[in-house]
Amino acid sequence: MPDERLTGWGWAGLGLAGSLAMTAAGPDLSVGGPIRWWFSLHLPPGHSADVALFYAGLAALCAAWLGLGRLLRRSPGPRPSRLLLVGCVWSLPLLFGAPLFSHDAYSYLAQGEVLHLGLNPYHHAPEVLARLGQRHLLATVSPFWRTTTSPYGPLFLGLASVIAGAVGSHLILGVLLVRVLELAGLVLLAAFVPRLARAQGTDPARATWLAVISPLVLLELIAAGHNDALMIGLLVAGVTLAIERRPLLGIALCALAATIKLPAAAGIAFIAVAWARAEFADAGPGGTRAAARALALSAAVAVAVLAAVSAVTGLGVSWVSSGVLSTPGKVHLAITPVTATGWSAAWLLHLLGLGASSHGIESVVGVVALALTALLALVLLRRVSYANLVPSLGALLLVSVFAGPATWPWYLTWGLALIACWASAQRSRALPAAIVLAVFLVKPNGILALPLHTAPIVLAAYLIAAGASWRARRRGGDRSPGRVRGLPGGEHPALTNS
Repeated sequence: MPDERLTGWGWAGLGLAGSLAMTAAGPDLSVGGPIRWWFSLHLPPGHSADVALFYAGLAALCAAWLGLGRLLRRSPGPRPSRLLLVGCVWSLPLLFGAPLFSHDAYSYLAQGEVLHLGLNPYHHAPEVLARLGQRHLLATVSPFWRTTTSPYGPLFLGLASVIAGAVGSHLILGVLLVRVLELAGLVLLAAFVPRLARAQGTDPARATWLAVISPLVLLELIAAGHNDALMIGLLVAGVTLAIERRPLLGIALCALAATIKLPAAAGIAFIAVAWARAEFADAGPGGTRAAARALALSAAVAVAVLAAVSAVTGLGVSWVSSGVLSTPGKVHLAITPVTATGWSAAWLLHLLGLGASSHGIESVVGVVALALTALLALVLLRRVSYANLVPSLGALLLVSVFAGPATWPWYLTWGLALIACWASAQRSRALPAAIVLAVFLVKPNGILALPLHTAPIVLAAYLIAAGASWRARRRGGDRSPGRVRGLPGGEHPALTNS
């Protein structure tokens, strides 16, 4: 036991060293334009030294996380509270460092400033700031997004507006306050992921390891400042309360999550149907009436929350627009299966002497993928119950990421936060490898590491991975769909006193 504790803190120290290294090198690799972060190392050899230090830190953090995962496979392993302490230590330097892997935090501030100045971010893109005396803020936004209206929900824009109004021209302080919002999402995950795992009869420590302190969460959500952290924190809290038979409160939280980013709205539908099915089964002859009442109350609570947020922010129903859904599709990424398929098909046809537009093929494939995702949602909704709510909703969110118009690595956290509480996912060796791979796909400046012409290779990798997954599932299946093996109730022996 003492040796394993010493090993665990050794991994924690290695992860902290990696986090410090990335934080130190980050400002010289990720910050550009008019922004100069409040500190910068400027290592003597120059850019190459910064790159080496950054990726050495990234590798150290990933290795430390995987090392803790190995400890969890032994008995006893670290408790959830100890893992959360390690996550706090790892994330502390990142909270004060420059935004890594994305410049979206500056876009949030720009959209918040648009709302603060009395304009509607769903009608006016950040470029409007140029004629409102806010050129310094506009200059921090990626040129690609300056002409794009906001794809985010009204609650997040309202919060961003408060931050933008409070910080004025102090953009670094604005980024740090945006991170505070995402830190609130991380706190929700830390509180509810172990609770949800216990409700599912699975290992809360392993769920915490996968969904709360993974490099994907700490780097792509907290270090980057992405608002997905707040969305999934509210979503997981809502699903947990629903599983604990407080469905209306769960639906209210999922509705709040949807006013951060729209994908969380799926949680409303899944909880409502699961609750209605439970009411139908419990009510006997009056089951139909009980189920209808549950659905009506679910709809009323969801509408009330959405209406209240829309009214308080002053945005009304303008946020329910096609722009919220279409904006992500304006970027074409090699790692997006729809884009990879369209680009690869056009490339193959070109080799055969046939002219074809990759965008045209991509549009057709995108429509088919959207239709299949909708069909999957209907199938899962038809079968959903409290017993399978967590894996069903998690699976749909993951499928929607891969079938959607843009598959950014941090989008994977939508479903991962729920899937992490599923026994078969906790036993998977491929899932941690995929998480580590995902954090290497985007450069510190937010540019995808794989250019578009690598799409055929990416598509081949997806097909191989899908084939391997299907083959493994046929061989082993899910031997214990809801519990961790080893104890009758599914408890991990190391967690009985946590």
